[in-house]
Amino acid sequence: MRVTIGQINTTNGDYDGNVAKILRAIERARADRSDLVVVPEVAVQGYMSFDWFLDRDVAAHSLEPLEKIIRASAGLTVIVGTVRPNTTGQGRRLFNSAAVVSDGRVVGFADKTLLPEYDVFDDPRYFEPGRRRALFEIKGEKIGVPVCEDFWNDKTFWRERLYENDPTDELIHLGATLLVSPNASPFNVGKMGQRCKMVAHRSKASGLPVVYVNLVGANDGVIFDGASIVTDCRGETILQAPPFEEFYGSVDLDCGVRDERCLPGDDIQTIHDALVLGIRDYAHKNRFERAVLGLSGGIDSAVVAVLACEALGAENVLSVMMPSPFSSRGSVEDSVALGEKLGMPTVERPISKAYEVLIEELGLTHPGTGNEELARQNIQSRLRGNILMSISNAEGRLLLSTGNKSELALGYCTLYGDTNGGLACIGDVLKTEVYALARHINRGREVIPSAIIEKRPSAELAPNQFDDQNLPPYDLLDPVLKLYFERKATPEEIVAAGHDQQLVFDILNRVEAPANEFKRRQLPPTLIISRNAIGIGRRRPVTHRYRREVLKAVERAAEQKQG
Repeated sequence: MRVTIGQINTTNGDYDGNVAKILRAIERARADRSDLVVVPEVAVQGYMSFDWFLDRDVAAHSLEPLEKIIRASAGLTVIVGTVRPNTTGQGRRLFNSAAVVSDGRVVGFADKTLLPEYDVFDDPRYFEPGRRRALFEIKGEKIGVPVCEDFWNDKTFWRERLYENDPTDELIHLGATLLVSPNASPFNVGKMGQRCKMVAHRSKASGLPVVYVNLVGANDGVIFDGASIVTDCRGETILQAPPFEEFYGSVDLDCGVRDERCLPGDDIQTIHDALVLGIRDYAHKNRFERAVLGLSGGIDSAVVAVLACEALGAENVLSVMMPSPFSSRGSVEDSVALGEKLGMPTVERPISKAYEVLIEELGLTHPGTGNEELARQNIQSRLRGNILMSISNAEGRLLLSTGNKSELALGYCTLYGDTNGGLACIGDVLKTEVYALARHINRGREVIPSAIIEKRPSAELAPNQFDDQNLPPYDLLDPVLKLYFERKATPEEIVAAGHDQQLVFDILNRVEAPANEFKRRQLPPTLIISRNAIGIGRRRPVTHRYRREVLKAVERAAEQKQG
């Protein structure tokens, strides 16, 4: 059997545009004399359509866009991700399905059974789980179609499983000779390699070819990397689609020739590519051709500027320097140098006069302590946010926020100031990862001036102010945050991993402080590159009195030891 995959980039609710891309895959299949065409999960409507799936009119008309695909399927079989109405009168209104369309008719549907509700997923809110498994006989093959999560519960691969049953295993026992899995599997660091191993393991263990087609593209903060895989019955990869781009390609399932073209690269490169795709798609899908950002002379804004120029073209990215009385001249000069290297328009809009007027009006002219000093500092950040939002409004530019995950986690940011924006580009990137990105960007030639990378991090909102006066050193902070967010480790587990006990509890209590959670609720959509990120998958209360205490943790550990 010859198979064509359509690794397409869909837009939520763009039925015409999404169907046009599916038809392009069908055209490619016909040109390549393929028997089968496969596209990703919910390719027709867009997987991250959220509560649109609750609207009765969306449910009632969900199968109408299939008509064009049905008419185009003469002589071919197309497996396409879609939603379809639940006509039983019980449960949710929709199934998350794969429609099997062959030679001008719908052969049937494979309904997704395992509905994830962790991290960014909330499938049980929208979909009714499928109840039965069936095979589809096409060209002498018995095809099993596990939709996304239904493929991800192999008891021989995963140490811990979220579900008792394994729909893919059931399809194998029914006598499947080919497994086809439409997916919408989001990117996070290290996942592409894990996904390759999982598909190869399932294929080798079952002795069946696997066609695993993944969505590509970004919708809001969720990034899909593509990197679709086709394996033969020995578990050998015979087609590997490139990550972070649309791809149409065909392969004979019995060719037995290993494909080495696009195997997953290193983590920093994939983070870089994911963020570029995230910025580009968020801008273009929301009809922004141009962007604006504040350029401070620091590493965060420098990295965002580079990524934005790659995503949108340097000529379309405006950087604005807004020095205050506490900004060093070096920061302005470094920003100018970066703009010149990138070919990016850069303008200077000083805020010193406006700042002096405001502190005079508010009676904050004399340096104070505590809240008064904080107010003086935040005025500067909010003036900058005001300028950037005004430019965004006046020129129709997308405002890119430049705060990193380390600072946002601990609330080291100014509400309605540096948190302003339409997209938080590196809000899920730890400060140490920002440095790694900068070094990666400079690997061939100096793009980001070395002075920006080497300087001691500072918000420059007060004389002689530096980040490490308010935050733990990033090389100590980031490993704790990584364990806490990505692995959901307990404080005791983080301490056991070799981190100072008092530091761990101080960090976690700052992360969970109500004021800091409140700030994070106000953030623009955040591009997600890790598991359990700051973004749409994080759900914590603002109002609470929960606090982790070292003494209680020590007492619990002692009790467990005695027991």
